[in-house]
Amino acid sequence: MIKRKIALLGGDQRYLACMEKLAEVADLYLVGFDAIYPNENVPLHLIPFEELDAVILPITGISNDDEIMASFSQDRLYLPKDSFKRMKQGAFVFTGIASKRLRELADDSEVTVIEIFARDDVAIYNAVPTAEGTIMLAIKHMKKTLYQSRVVLLGFGRVGDIVADRFFKLGADVFVGVRKQKDIAKANSLGYHGFHLKDLDAYIKSTDLFINTIPAMMLTSTVLDQLTREQLIIDLASLPGGVDFDYAKKRELRVIHALGIPAKVAPKTAGTIIATAIIEELSQNE
Repeated sequence: MIKRKIALLGGDQRYLACMEKLAEVADLYLVGFDAIYPNENVPLHLIPFEELDAVILPITGISNDDEIMASFSQDRLYLPKDSFKRMKQGAFVFTGIASKRLRELADDSEVTVIEIFARDDVAIYNAVPTAEGTIMLAIKHMKKTLYQSRVVLLGFGRVGDIVADRFFKLGADVFVGVRKQKDIAKANSLGYHGFHLKDLDAYIKSTDLFINTIPAMMLTSTVLDQLTREQLIIDLASLPGGVDFDYAKKRELRVIHALGIPAKVAPKTAGTIIATAIIEELSQNE
């Protein structure tokens, strides 16, 4: 692979492992790491955007006012509005999921935005630390062992598939709620209990742990009315989640909205996954 010039702008703990791997194949400009790498950190206004092959933004991209999340900076960082315009044609901007604001800036330039988390392989690899983090939360907050516990998992996509497997292997009795008949068949064939989401009410009272992976309102006030404080809900869905959190709080139910688990429980693994995906994208466009 041709050695590229890449600017890494902000980020969280995942980006420490990410930069380590990227440094093997690229010349890096580090921005927003002054608190831990004061000698290597480069002020944002000194970045030669015209020379860059790629910019890597935080997984969260940029805010509506162009702020860059930088966990390791003592200053607040803002992306200059002409940054992308200054970059050469064919340059890349990497982020997790592109916000509307990021798209607006990119559309007014010649750069290509790559959403790392839109890649199937990244989502599948990330599902592993997500599943392990979910197990950690369950063990910490449940009042019984996972072994022989009754777990209802809502959704059977890339994350749900791995989560179901890991809980099943720990001896949990796993029930998988889905919408398609083929997914019910798949769940049953793997030793789980597949059921249609419309039949969720039949599984509520006897369940120890609910895990939601569907980014839509699944655990409504009607469903929550049937739960007790002994039961635990872990919501893995992205914002705004799949639980009526206000109503759950009113009823004093035990609910955890577990966002960004890979960054919290396995940042080194998550960062390596991100870097590998970026290197593959750049290699395909040499």
